Amino acid sequence: MFDMIRKDIKYIMENDPASTGKFEVFLLYPSIHARIAHRISHWFYKKNRRFIARLISQLARFFTGIEIHPGATLGDSILIDHGMGVVIGETAEVGDRVTIYHGTTLGGTGKDTGKRHPTVGNDVFIGSGAKLLGPIYIGNNVKIGANSVVLKDVEDDCTAVGIPARIIEHKTKK
Repeated sequence: MFDMIRKDIKYIMENDPASTGKFEVFLLYPSIHARIAHRISHWFYKKNRRFIARLISQLARFFTGIEIHPGATLGDSILIDHGMGVVIGETAEVGDRVTIYHGTTLGGTGKDTGKRHPTVGNDVFIGSGAKLLGPIYIGNNVKIGANSVVLKDVEDDCTAVGIPARIIEHKTKK
C-alpha cells in the first residue's frame, strides 16, 4: 500500500503545479485520502464484507467530497484534482496515470445489472464536470473536455468534447 501511495504522490507532484512538497500532498490533498480509504474499502469489498466497505467509503466521501464505490477498480498514479463531487461507480475501472477533475461522474445509466460503469484506459485526462455514463470504454491517451457527456466508446489518442461528446481530434489520424 505504501508503494501505491508513493506513486500517487509522485504523479500529483508531476502534474499539479500548485503542489509544493510530498508532505503537503500527503496531508492536505483529498485525492490521497480518498485513495487510501478506497484501497481499504476495496479490500473489505473483495472479502465480501460489504457493510464495512460501504461504511469506509461513505466516511471518506464525508471527509473528502470524493465518492468511490468499494467495488471500483483503480490503477496506479491517479490524481483527483479538487476532488469535490467526483463519483466513481461500482463497476468502473480506471487505468494508470489518470487525472480526474472535480464534478466528474463515472456512472451508470439506470438499473442495469453486471458491468454498468465506464472503463478508463491509461494516461487519460478527464475535465471538470464531465459525465462518463454506461459500460463504455475510454481508450489510452484520451482527453475528455470539461462538462462533456460521454455515452459512447472513445478510441485511443482522441479528444472528446460536447454534449453528447464528439471526437474533435484523433492524434493518429492527423
